[in-house]
Amino acid sequence: MSTESIDLRYPVGKYEPQPYSEKQRDEWLNDLKFFPQVMENAVQDLDEAQLQTPYRPEGWTVHQLVHHVADSHMNAYMRFKLGLTEENPTIKPYEEKKWAEMADTKNLPINISLTILHAVHARMYEVVKNISEKEFERTVVHPEHGRQMTLWFLLGLYAWHGKHHVAHITALREKMKW
Repeated sequence: MSTESIDLRYPVGKYEPQPYSEKQRDEWLNDLKFFPQVMENAVQDLDEAQLQTPYRPEGWTVHQLVHHVADSHMNAYMRFKLGLTEENPTIKPYEEKKWAEMADTKNLPINISLTILHAVHARMYEVVKNISEKEFERTVVHPEHGRQMTLWFLLGLYAWHGKHHVAHITALREKMKW
């Protein structure tokens, strides 16, 4: 598929929840386990000018995307742990657009966030791979969306989220012939 025919905001499509199955569980667990290396591969050999290129008009730069995913997936890890240890906790949303403009995101190299991704995914994978089918039914409340989300929904969401942002980078690389 050429980059001309895909929606640059959602290059892998929007997240579509799936019913529980062992096969789907294993696929999403693999997505979590291998995501940090996939992200690292996506940004490999990009120079500073390329890292400062937005993935789409009015979108974040590749640099911001890498830091955003680290921020997001640190929050995901905490959401899983809260959902496993508390009854239907309200999770804390955050202003991702404001976070993407903060000093750490602007000033630090992406290898800092790549290191975070390797560490947080190792821990998240260890927690999530041990969740039983019954525990995947546990819920958290997302106040911005005004609804409960199961841990199963979150597993799929964060597996998708990683692919979503890697596709932003790989589509940009293809478009720019990097």
